[in-house]
Amino acid sequence: MEEYLIAEAHCDGPCGVYDPASARIAAEAVQSMTKKMVALENPMSNGNDGQFVAYLNTMSRYAAIKEEEAQKCKDELLILWTDFFKPQHLEANPNLHDTFWQAAKLCSACKVEVSEQHAQELMDAVEAIHNVFWATKGRDVPWIRAS
Repeated sequence: MEEYLIAEAHCDGPCGVYDPASARIAAEAVQSMTKKMVALENPMSNGNDGQFVAYLNTMSRYAAIKEEEAQKCKDELLILWTDFFKPQHLEANPNLHDTFWQAAKLCSACKVEVSEQHAQELMDAVEAIHNVFWATKGRDVPWIRAS
């Protein structure tokens, strides 16, 4: 009879390294790109095709970065939600599932929209998750934005 060792881990690799900072950085990039998109002037009215092509290029790049970072944020949040948080955390934070679900939905909204309101709501949701995360570790880690 063969013996099997059973390894148990919270994720595919038992690294134990979790930090919502990567979600914050991605959410900040979403907010930054959203603000840049809203502020970018459309030169279409002046009839200069070169300026319009440059505008389209810049807007396309902003949109691509915004969508990529929104997906990164969502991925990072889902890892925290599904791999780090345990039933005891849910007991202490009964709104935990809804908080993560709403944050993930905001990531999706930020991908398909250009909404400064939703970008700010995403930042607020990530901050709330940051606070819950560090509270579970008994640490008071300040919310510091890079931008």
